[in-house]
Amino acid sequence: MQKARYYKGFTLIEVLFGIILVGIAIACLVATNITSTRANNIAMNLSTAEFLSEQIRELTTLLPVIDPETGDDTFGPESGEILSDYDDVDDLDGLNISPPINADRAALSNFSAFTQQVTVENVSAVNFEQVVADHSSYFVRVTVEILYNLEPLYSVNWIRTQY
Repeated sequence: MQKARYYKGFTLIEVLFGIILVGIAIACLVATNITSTRANNIAMNLSTAEFLSEQIRELTTLLPVIDPETGDDTFGPESGEILSDYDDVDDLDGLNISPPINADRAALSNFSAFTQQVTVENVSAVNFEQVVADHSSYFVRVTVEILYNLEPLYSVNWIRTQY
């Protein structure tokens, strides 16, 4: 009679099965890493967009709604006025600036992929969604839209009143 031989170790099929399992596990880890990296980038861009919109809000906080010198003669920047000369909130209407600025009107060149777009509109005193003619209401809605690589990313608005 012949004795049955028992070999120590793994068969080729067992090794292949193990390699396949390890490969699937690595593929899942790479996919998870890619997804979390994308989510982190989106969150970072949204956080930057909120920061940039807050810079405009801070800029408008201390500005009067209408021009202290010309009153309600002009809505938007007065003739020849540049960003450093803006002295009221309605001067910011139509502002489209990249690289964005901070509350002190200094350029934030580290954020050159971002653009701040500002719209200032008079709104009805009884319905803040209803836009009315320039200087026909004591209320204005300031809307700031933040673009990333010229694609809309974030938008926020608030109401200001003349004081």
